[in-house]
Amino acid sequence: MGPRPGGGGSHGSGGLGWWGGTDGGAGRGGLRRAEREARHRGVGGTGTAAPRVLTDVQGHGPGRTADIRFRLAGILLLVAQLAFIGWLSLRPLAATWVTASNLEPLASIRGDLDVGFAEATRRIARELPLYAPLGVLLPLAGGRVDAHRLASLLRTVLASALISCAVELAQSTVAGQVVDVDTVLLSTAGVALAHLAVVPAVRARLRRRVQGRAPAALPREEAVSGVTPTIPRVGIAP
Repeated sequence: MGPRPGGGGSHGSGGLGWWGGTDGGAGRGGLRRAEREARHRGVGGTGTAAPRVLTDVQGHGPGRTADIRFRLAGILLLVAQLAFIGWLSLRPLAATWVTASNLEPLASIRGDLDVGFAEATRRIARELPLYAPLGVLLPLAGGRVDAHRLASLLRTVLASALISCAVELAQSTVAGQVVDVDTVLLSTAGVALAHLAVVPAVRARLRRRVQGRAPAALPREEAVSGVTPTIPRVGIAP
């Protein structure tokens, strides 16, 4: 007959350990070893030391947002770009005469084409890139990583069009500046092209980085309640 729990025998009071449900030294030692190993792996009993997986994005699910540093950089650059647009578009110009305001879409572009292809090209090359950075800076300032492509494009284009319209309206009070609806169209087209060329690729790269690190993350329940250490059973001495 084997030794009784807590009795003598070849293994002493710790003979049964965790297998027999006693509070023996072997069980306590195994528990301490398991806890040390768990802490070394960064998944301690309370889950507070779980590794940080999302370094470039935060949150869970479709509402993930970019790191606050990227958002702050986007906001600062956006303010700087808007200040540059305001300075360039709203500064008074000394001119002996100016053309009439144009409220008919594509009318001034057709007029430039009538003058010559080179003149129209210069006009497009001058006005298309002015608002184009907004196609990247507006989503960056918003910080959404998992935004739908079409919805993000529509939001960015609409916001840029409103900004361009506000600038054009303000130009009506500035000497030497002329209101032209074609400027709004060219500016909006530049924003859309910049957004399509940059934003989807950057967001896809951020999502791949997150998915590459995801296997190192704990499930949400385990991160909160902790991981139960696995301890090998201790056999009973014959």
